[in-house]
Amino acid sequence: MTKNVTVALSGASGTAYAVNLLRKLSGLNVDVDLVLSDGAKLVMRAELREMANLESMVTRAHSNDNLAAPIASGSYLSHGMVVAPCSSGTLAKIANGITDNLISRAAAVCLKEKRPLILLLREAPYSLPIIKNMLLAQEAGAIIMPASPSFYHNPKTIDDLLSTISERIIDLLKIENPKAKRWSGHA
Repeated sequence: MTKNVTVALSGASGTAYAVNLLRKLSGLNVDVDLVLSDGAKLVMRAELREMANLESMVTRAHSNDNLAAPIASGSYLSHGMVVAPCSSGTLAKIANGITDNLISRAAAVCLKEKRPLILLLREAPYSLPIIKNMLLAQEAGAIIMPASPSFYHNPKTIDDLLSTISERIIDLLKIENPKAKRWSGHA
């Protein structure tokens, strides 16, 4: 059975993480549902010199206003959802059960269906409300993942750094990724 994952981008800095993740998922025979917030579209224009054609890397794209999209229902089979990057506003909505758009509704579905929901936070430093919302989301079943790349594999490029995060996300979704660079101990 082909894996099916939802990837959502909210309005935080770090759209390059999502682009890297989508490229990796497209090479792993994974069906991807994509949702972009209006804020994500603005940030993408500011951060990426060349707008990535995200729709060419996914199976289906949905409007964030479409609460009737399949991913808004628990009957839609999915292996999980990633919000990358996850803004503090989107985190607050998810943590507090506010489902006024497709991103927060699809996240609520993952929580109620006990499916992996990975929130890639790209904020620094954390305020007390952000920390409280991270705790609420984690207690509800979300996986809080900071956008903190690892360096033990001696990255040479920004893409190498982004890949350390994408590969961890793919692992958390329990998708086999034979190309992932893994720690093998001290040399």
